[in-house]
Amino acid sequence: MTKVTLIGARLAEPGQQFVYHGESSLCEGCPYRAQCLNLTEGVKYQVTDLRENAQTLECAVHDEGVRAVEVETAPVRANIPSQHAYGGSKVKLAGPCPHTECPSHEFCVPDGAEFDTEYRIDDVVGDPPHDYCHLDRELTLVEFARSDE
Repeated sequence: MTKVTLIGARLAEPGQQFVYHGESSLCEGCPYRAQCLNLTEGVKYQVTDLRENAQTLECAVHDEGVRAVEVETAPVRANIPSQHAYGGSKVKLAGPCPHTECPSHEFCVPDGAEFDTEYRIDDVVGDPPHDYCHLDRELTLVEFARSDE
């Protein structure tokens, strides 16, 4: 489902993805709060379109102001334990990983997903990008179903 919201002008490009982190203390008293703060915290979104003829509005948070865009929830790709990697099944992430240099780290600790939450697998992508797991986990790269919010 598409929503209209205001985001930082630097992010206002179709295809750009972001995780909404909620209200900043700088938002207090802003006349545009209702248009900016209409997303769900912790959910990953993707800009699908820019609103035509929308002006850039001043913002205390974003140095180049905010623009009106259309967004929808974005898919989250994640590495999960291989024994649970079946399309349609529900699964939790394997757990945190301290190895930030690993090419799979972004999928083991994915933006827009929490460790204690169950997600439904929409698609099994296949092998993760790493050659071996530093934590000796057998992992498979999957795409979670989009959030309904």
